[in-house]
Amino acid sequence: MAPVAASPNPVVPPLPPVSAAKDKATTRKRFEAVYTVVRDDLLADFRKHNMPEEAIDYYRRSMDYNVPGGKLNRGLSVVDSVAILKGRELTEAEYFKAAVLGWSVEWLQAYFLVSDDIMDASITRRGQPCWYRVEGVGLIAVNDSLILEGAIFQMLRKHFRNDPFYVDLVDLLHEVSYQTEMGQLVDLITASEHTVDLSKFSLDRHRTIVIYKTAIYSFYLPVALALLLCGFPVEKKNPSDPDYYKLALDILLPLGEYFQIQDDYLDYAGTPEQIGKIGTDIMDNKCSWCINAALAHANSTQRAILDANYGRKDPEAEARVKQVFREVGVDALYSQYEAESYTRINGLIDAIPEVRSPCGEAVLRRAVFRVFLEKIYKRTK
Repeated sequence: MAPVAASPNPVVPPLPPVSAAKDKATTRKRFEAVYTVVRDDLLADFRKHNMPEEAIDYYRRSMDYNVPGGKLNRGLSVVDSVAILKGRELTEAEYFKAAVLGWSVEWLQAYFLVSDDIMDASITRRGQPCWYRVEGVGLIAVNDSLILEGAIFQMLRKHFRNDPFYVDLVDLLHEVSYQTEMGQLVDLITASEHTVDLSKFSLDRHRTIVIYKTAIYSFYLPVALALLLCGFPVEKKNPSDPDYYKLALDILLPLGEYFQIQDDYLDYAGTPEQIGKIGTDIMDNKCSWCINAALAHANSTQRAILDANYGRKDPEAEARVKQVFREVGVDALYSQYEAESYTRINGLIDAIPEVRSPCGEAVLRRAVFRVFLEKIYKRTK
């Protein structure tokens, strides 16, 4: 079917005022209700394959433990982005499909975290034991992570297989998963917790890890899913058509990089009361922005201190590293980076052409990207 011609009126209507129902608790509760539907669909699929009740119960426990317990920012961003693109409150049917795509991102996140915790030998996640450390789980968690990834494509098949963008959805999630795994590989070979080698560290290496391991799936994926749901085509029909996804990517990758650098800085400079945890990046030999910024500015004496003390499970060694961070001016370097990033990203957002989708039902609004930026700018936790 040929796309409906876009309206000849180039004027973009303003966004409606934010509904009073958009308080966080109500928003989360509505989103979580869709989780239950999706989870039960997946359990029904297990039953269709005549899986034993023991396996079904285990699968339910795995999903409930690993998928819905976080902040849900990635999943909720899909729903919020769809509403901004459409410029209105969503119908129930529109909300449900947007929420299913949101949960696909949360399932992907769960897949990454379950496997990452095994690779890092982590102890806790979200205030509870990592899944592989739960009694009766152990290395079964390796298979559990794979099932969590497979579940994404089951939910897409059930709810989107008759949509014209179904293949693009599947392709997008496969590609993002693959790219994130690339980032995980670079991180693992760069910053082993057991072998400290700061010669492998650099700001360029840090950027590669951040873009591939975090920014693509945490920032670009939610918006790309929203664009697909709102009828923005992946392929350009004419050379003069906007490349909607490239426009989004060019903003959301710097946003994701800024977010992760904030995280790295807060791990060093934030207090436990402020960030809700004790920062461990220095002791854990993380390829953090802070150590890479310090390495780029350290003199030979300071470099020797960093080589001798970084990645050691010793509070005194950690204190010596922090002293070097202060000497080279990591705080000032971060303040400069944050100010420059905010200006640069705002400039990229301002340059976005607010154009309608080919079907005329949605507009590529700058507000989609500005909402992300304002949520994280100057955050302290």
